[in-house]
Amino acid sequence: MLYSSSGEPQGLIFNIQEYTIHDGPGIRTELFFKGCPLSCIWCSNPEGIVASAQLGVYPDKCLSLEKCGYCLKGCPLQGDSPIKHDQDGVLSAVNMVQACKDCLKCADLCPSRAIKLWGKRYTVPELMKIILSYRNFYLKSGGGVTLSCGEVMLQWEFASLLLKECQKNSIHTCVESALHCPPEHMEAVYENTDLVITDIKHMDSGKHKQLTGVGNELILKNIRRTVELNKPLVIRTPVVADHNNDEENIRAIGAFLRDELGGRILQYQLLPYRKLGTEKYKTLGVPYPMGDFVPPERQVWEANIRELVDILRTEFGLPAVAGSNYKLPI
Repeated sequence: MLYSSSGEPQGLIFNIQEYTIHDGPGIRTELFFKGCPLSCIWCSNPEGIVASAQLGVYPDKCLSLEKCGYCLKGCPLQGDSPIKHDQDGVLSAVNMVQACKDCLKCADLCPSRAIKLWGKRYTVPELMKIILSYRNFYLKSGGGVTLSCGEVMLQWEFASLLLKECQKNSIHTCVESALHCPPEHMEAVYENTDLVITDIKHMDSGKHKQLTGVGNELILKNIRRTVELNKPLVIRTPVVADHNNDEENIRAIGAFLRDELGGRILQYQLLPYRKLGTEKYKTLGVPYPMGDFVPPERQVWEANIRELVDILRTEFGLPAVAGSNYKLPI
């Protein structure tokens, strides 16, 4: 766990999204935890994968060295600065070195936000101040707080402290996790969790590894344990054409949910793939893994998802829906 200079526990958060309505009931505040053990080829949040602070670069926002140059002037490395500009004096890259991790001043100094800091440390009291400022919205809508991706369980100790404080203040808590984690970490987080959202991306472990970088055995084990613990559970599958949208895979997931979980889920959401986050890959100097992939037209993928939902509902008796806009039965 991270700690402040005074010894107070901290969490590394790369985004705080207000008024979200898709990851849990009601109006919610969603906190995105940095670091993820998976590397899904369709990930739309690449800034959440690495478990440390990063700097993203937006050259189009740069005012140039001639008009500004604050980033370079403020860099303590000066002549050896990792901040690079092109021949026109426009920011082109920040090649982070070890010294950057304890600095990151350039992001604060940049007036046009051409340098974006992904990952900020927060204490529980700092986050609770933000969370409690929206309490009336939670009360009126049945909402609350959702801890989300990268991966909450990588920061399980801090997440547990934050969730406990939320429940002390009667705020509904939801955890969205890939569940690729030690079961004991998961169960510690669950102690103060009202709702769990997770994914089954593919039932074939080999194909799951090709798509995400890890097999699915631990994930499925933790899903079974989640049901044993009687945690309200939502299962999702990001439906990606030519990757996991075949009937064989969806039927296999349906059989798992029906036969091994006894259908004890609140909802099974089939989510459409959208090519999002490509600009963020560029800012990090990382190629988008599905850069050459051309998704089918909307009418095609909508029809595919409707057909899969129909199979899951009629053949497996599951509460399957297309997308995440349907109200949860809680």
